[in-house]
Amino acid sequence: MDFIKKLRRFDAYPKTLEDVRIQTLGGGAISIVSILIISLLFWMEVLNYMTPNLTEELFVDTSRSPNIEIQLDITVPQVSCDFLALDAMDSSGDQHLQITHNIFKRSLDLEGNPIEEPKKEDITIRSKNETFEIATKNKTEYCGSCYGAKDGCCNTCEDVREAYRAKRWALDNVENIEQCKEEKFGEKLKTAFKQGCQIYGNLVVNRVSGSFHIAPGKSFSINHVHVHDVQPFSSTEFNMTHHIKRLTFGASIDSETHNPLKDFVGVATEGATMFQYHIKIVPTSYARKDGSMIFSNQFSVTKHQKTVSILSGESGMPGVFFQYELSPLMVKYTEREGSLGHFLTNICAIIGGVYTVAGLVDTFLYHSIKIIQKKMELGKLH
Repeated sequence: MDFIKKLRRFDAYPKTLEDVRIQTLGGGAISIVSILIISLLFWMEVLNYMTPNLTEELFVDTSRSPNIEIQLDITVPQVSCDFLALDAMDSSGDQHLQITHNIFKRSLDLEGNPIEEPKKEDITIRSKNETFEIATKNKTEYCGSCYGAKDGCCNTCEDVREAYRAKRWALDNVENIEQCKEEKFGEKLKTAFKQGCQIYGNLVVNRVSGSFHIAPGKSFSINHVHVHDVQPFSSTEFNMTHHIKRLTFGASIDSETHNPLKDFVGVATEGATMFQYHIKIVPTSYARKDGSMIFSNQFSVTKHQKTVSILSGESGMPGVFFQYELSPLMVKYTEREGSLGHFLTNICAIIGGVYTVAGLVDTFLYHSIKIIQKKMELGKLH
């Protein structure tokens, strides 16, 4: 019993008698508010504890990955798929990449609704001779008319168009050209600006600086020079307004800089507008707390657009052009578990801090009200 009595002397929290305790309306309100604040701060602290902490490191990229995957989803709402081409090149600009891809085109109406099933795009660039050989490989015995543009055979609509271009003749009567009727070229001309096009999918390119673009017309190579043929239209008729729903390099990671062009809309106020996106890619690795690793890329982008015009001296062609460069540095993100000790310390600080501040506020209000009441009783308060 003596030990118990001695132990009581160490009580830092002496209790008052129930008879001398006073409960007030203000104290009850402050208690309820304190409980709500403690609950809110406790829940926020739990969420913070459950969220992994990210540490960031920067070092020289020594990875040996030979390829990089580009994932894209871009819509051009005012040009049909038949008059859009997607091409990819390396940094030299004239040697096309040996790439594997899974790129599709889907025709849309002017409201953005699909009107056809998606079709896989062929983005292999060929010379004009290769194009003609492929187009006529099944027509070795057929010799189509060139309609006075040249001697010899024109077996495809493209052959006729090329012959007319060589003569600098206008090809106005496409519907009367037999080869173009067979390829339904006249119907394609009528819907050239009455449909939109969604281009989406992924392509795997060599891990070097390069570029890719979406531009009007059929693309081909002449003497290692990349050319787009927009005939019978002029470049000013193509409105290259576009919506970039997605553009990423590599696997998806939780970072705002992984897809900074998400939902970006480039608006062409006039025809023959050239959009340029200069991209700086930073290789990124993401180490999860379960030990798995994700290798991806982040990038920053600089946007520029101009109207291509011979009169103004601006060279180029209408389209959406992406040039990308690889940084020699790599960023590594590492997920780490939150500290349990730090979490418990914060919880104690929240409860103790709110309780103490609420007690000070309650004491101040209680004594202030008592002083006012005494002055009112003495008639000193007017």
